[in-house]
Amino acid sequence: GLVGSEMCIRDRPVIDRAARVIRNSGYSADQVTFTGFGLGLFAALCIALGFYAFAILPLLASRALDGLDGAVARAGVATDRGAFLDIGLDFVFYGLIPLAFAVANPEANALAAATLLAAFVGTGSSFLAYAIIAEKRGLKSTDFPNKSFYYLGGLTEGTETIACFVAMCLWPQHFAALAYFYAALCAVTTATRLLAGWKVFGVPKD
Repeated sequence: GLVGSEMCIRDRPVIDRAARVIRNSGYSADQVTFTGFGLGLFAALCIALGFYAFAILPLLASRALDGLDGAVARAGVATDRGAFLDIGLDFVFYGLIPLAFAVANPEANALAAATLLAAFVGTGSSFLAYAIIAEKRGLKSTDFPNKSFYYLGGLTEGTETIACFVAMCLWPQHFAALAYFYAALCAVTTATRLLAGWKVFGVPKD
């Protein structure tokens, strides 16, 4: 999946301490979400203009804030609106980065970017479809209990996706190869999620 940047920060106590500092400074989880998204937009703009290496810092800062907004919400009062904004803006961000590479060099990158975006549609739609049906059935994720929805993991998580984006920024001349490779991994994630849904939801609801 594309979401799950919170897993980029492995140390839960560090996340919680940072969240409390942000919360005590008067900032809301929604403000953290919008700030992270704004940094992501800036990173995409840098890439589109050809400033690939310069885009790495705002890209990583964006995802760090995305990993913190949920913890900030839990430090106060978590809301459905916040969860909606978080996941919605996440998907926009992940779509903008391949698009930015296509804008920067259409001849070399457009087809590879389109392929990667199609793969993202597969991972994203299978992720959300599973979460919707799981919620309908009252299923809870034991692996990610802090998530506000059922979180189904996969081969291509947020951490892996960000690592791929950083590699693309470091070696933009190899964007196409990296994009095709990661698209193949996303296809595996989509297939495993579809298979999981086929098995789990084939059992009649109690």
